[in-house]
Formats: sequence, structure tokens, C-alpha cells
Amino acid sequence: MEMMHKSCEQFLEELASKAAVPGGGGGSALVGAVGTALGNMVGCLTVGKKKYAAVEPDILALNEKAAALRARLEGLVEADAEAFAPLAKAYSIPKEEPARAEIMAAALEKAAAVPLEIMECCCEAIVLLEEYEAKGSVLAVSDAGCGAVFCRAALEGAGLNVSVNTRLMADRARAEELDARVAALLKEYVPRAEAVYAKVCARLGGN
Repeated sequence: MEMMHKSCEQFLEELASKAAVPGGGGGSALVGAVGTALGNMVGCLTVGKKKYAAVEPDILALNEKAAALRARLEGLVEADAEAFAPLAKAYSIPKEEPARAEIMAAALEKAAAVPLEIMECCCEAIVLLEEYEAKGSVLAVSDAGCGAVFCRAALEGAGLNVSVNTRLMADRARAEELDARVAALLKEYVPRAEAVYAKVCARLGGN
């Protein structure tokens, strides 16, 4: 978890530099973790309040899921950096090298798998945020909306990081399979995140 052990300032400095990692995938995982944590915050501000006693068991279950999901996303910040190393090495292999194509295929597969998992985690987080918005403390509803916005951004960002790898895959059938999975996740969960945001805006009297 080297990436997650950096200070916020260190992480952002490296993200802004010409260093290969962290990049868009790791940044997306971190943003998704922040969005998930905001949902968890809503839950923590709801538990123990008499007004929400009826939904407390649901909120406690949500908090447990959110904590586990945030830990997964934190791990994926590091996993994304680790996945890039073999890909960078594969690029340096001379094109006339017989084993290059096989090595490149394996590296691209791994490099695409991590951001796809980040997407799946963000989708799970959006589902949790839907429930946090509906059942959580009204005093923290804005945090549910922020969480949905963050998770949507992370979802779309991770999708770009799948696509940047699938476009280079020689196995076009596999590339199309992965691209279809990305498209399906975006089609279903971007509108769901937008709906959470819209509900929060309406509750706050915004547009």
C-alpha cells in the first residue's frame, strides 16, 4: 500500500509530475474511495440518532459494506501502479522479438483488468449511496450527493483507463468484450449516480 501511505501532498505532486505512476487509474480509485468514504460518513452521522432508529440496522449494514469497499479501492490505487510496470517493460521489448506479442497481450490484459475492477467497485458504491441518500440523516444528505458525484467521476475515469489499453490489444474479440463491459457499466450506473445527485439537489432546494 505504498501509494496510500503517501501524504496527500506527495501523492498529488507525483500525480502532477512526469512519473509513470500514479496516473488516471490510480487517481480514479482514490476518488472512488473518497466517494465511498463520504457515504460512510453519512452512515456514521445517522447511527445513534433516535429519529433514525428504524433504519439503524440498514445503516450499520451499509457502513460495513462501505468500509470494505473503500479498502478495496485503496488497494486498487496500488494495484493500478503495479499493473503498469509490466506494460512499460513490454513496450521496451524490440518489435522483432518473437515473444513480444504474447508478453504485450498479457500486460495489456492486466493493465485493463485493474481499472475495470475500479469501475465495478464504483458501481457498488453508487448503489450504497442511493440507500444512504434515502435513509441517512438529512443533515448529511449533501455528503451523499458529493459521494455520488465523486463515484461517477471515478467510474468514468476508470473506464477511460480500460479503453486506453483495449485499443492496443491484438485480440480484437477480447478488446470488444471488455469495451462492451465498460459501456454497460457506464450506461447503467452513470444515470444512477446522476439521480442521487438530482435528489440531493431537490432536497436542498437547488436545481
